[in-house]
This record gives sequence, C-alpha cells and structure tokens, in this order.
Amino acid sequence: MGVRWLATGSYLPETRLTNEDWAQKVDTNDQWIRKRTGIQERRWAQEETTSDLCIRAAKKALEKADIDPKQIGIILVATMTPNFSSPALATLVQDAIGASGAYGFDISAACSGFVFATNTLYHLLETSTLPYGLVIGGETMLSSVDWADRSTAILFGDGAGALLVEKTQDNATKLLSYDLHSDGSRALALVAGNRIDSNQKMTMDGRGIFELVVKEVPASIKAACDSAGLELEDVDLFILHQANSRLIESVAKKLSIPLEKFPSNIATLGNTSAASIPLLLDQLIEEKKIILGSGQTLVLSGFGGGLSWGSIVLTV
Repeated sequence: MGVRWLATGSYLPETRLTNEDWAQKVDTNDQWIRKRTGIQERRWAQEETTSDLCIRAAKKALEKADIDPKQIGIILVATMTPNFSSPALATLVQDAIGASGAYGFDISAACSGFVFATNTLYHLLETSTLPYGLVIGGETMLSSVDWADRSTAILFGDGAGALLVEKTQDNATKLLSYDLHSDGSRALALVAGNRIDSNQKMTMDGRGIFELVVKEVPASIKAACDSAGLELEDVDLFILHQANSRLIESVAKKLSIPLEKFPSNIATLGNTSAASIPLLLDQLIEEKKIILGSGQTLVLSGFGGGLSWGSIVLTV
C-alpha cells in the first residue's frame, strides 16, 4: 500500500510584522533579530482564528486536487493554538469544507505536530474505508505570546498549511520509516496555554531547546534514514521545522549535508510551529522544487515543545 500526495494548500494572514515593527514595541532592532534568528518578518492573524486559517488552507488543497470532500475519510490538525479545548479544530474544518464522511481529531505536539500527525495519518489510512486523508498544521502563535517578551514574541508568526493524500496500491509513494520521540522530563522548557494560570503567556527556554535540536535532531534524521535503508546522500530534500536559521545550519553541518538541501522560508514567515513544514512544502511544490509523482525522497523533521522531536522519510 502506498500513499500518494495529491495536493498541498496554504494560507497566510495579510498583515505583516517586520523587525522594524517589533523595534517599536520592545527593546530590539532588525540587525539583532536577523543575526540570531534569520527572521525578517512574519504574518499576524489579527482578526482570524486558527480554524479560519486551517479551513482556508484545506480548501486550497481541495481546489487543486478537484475531489469531492465527502470522500475524505480522516482529518488531522496539528496545532498548539486551537480555538477551544473542545471541539477539536478538525471538526470545525470538517464542517466548513463539507467533509461529512470524515472523522477527525487534533494532535498537540507543538512544533513537532505536523510530523507526528502525518505519520499518524499514513498509518490510519491503512485501515480506512475511504481513500483520502487530510493533514493540516495551523497556528495563531502571536495570540499566545507575551508581546513584551523579546525572547519569544519576535520569533513567531501565524499561518496554516494542508496536505491532501490518497491511499493507493502503488508502493512507489509511501512512508519509508519514522523516528519519533518525547521527553516529558523537559516538558517545562516550553509552556503555552496555561489553564492553571490563565494570565501566563508562553514561556520558553530557548537555550535548552537549541541544545536539544543540535544533539537529538541529527541523530533522529540519521536513525530514520538508516531504518529506511538509505544513506543521507540519497535524500533529495530535508524539510525541517522553521524555528531558527542557525538551528537549521547546525543540523546540516552536523550531518555533513550541503545547506542547499535544507530549504527555508523562516526569513519571511518566522516560526509558525506546527504550520511551518506544510507551509514550506506548499511553497516548494509551487516553485517546482518538489514535483509530486517524481519519486523524490524527503525527510520531514520537527522539534519543540513536549519536549518532542522526530523525523519521517517518505517518497512523493
């Protein structure tokens, strides 16, 4: 059994926040932000909710694939900024796009969410009675940060990306392997949406997460490739969570893989948590750097709150 990618879709709020805009709000400047993160601007959902972004991204993917949404069997949404604790964002998306035959739920794994959700979707499709599945990463991160906290607020942006897939009998496109991890002993390194103290905004141990990434993410990517029977050089593109340009450079260097194989859009979108990988995928497909049906081998790797991290290897 294989899983064929049919289409991707994305949606970004119209409002841009540049580094100069942030310099008017907190003690920072464009040079400081660019040097430490690689970020130049990000998008801000002023009026829109996370479900609004996810619905728009899902509709774009459906329009490209031109399929009846009633044929979708599963909808998964990766997010750490849902509209509500209940209902799940996936159910709001299901209703809005007319996917009346689907069941759905959310996955909360912060910046690893899209990788975890995509892996889950592939496995669920194996026993699904309907051929199509939809996985979405969507966030309104700027609603969860303390805008006065320079260490976190300047990093994040809002957006959503969607991936529509089809179960096939063709083994040419499939999930080759996965390597997923969680470490609850370091859970408090990133905390958001505190229901015990509703006045508390996001807190993050940036150094702790940086150390996690530099140590664990290259090992996860290597383990996933080993499990797939591939050398790192066999991978066409490494699609990493867009947390920080220096982190991506560190992973590439540790793996001894050219940075050109690690595409990035963090400069214009910032850290969009679970939305970062699908947003980048949609951009790369639009730019024809990823060609669906080509058999390209991709590694998707996410890391962040939980603490969680993981990698999947698949062909498209």
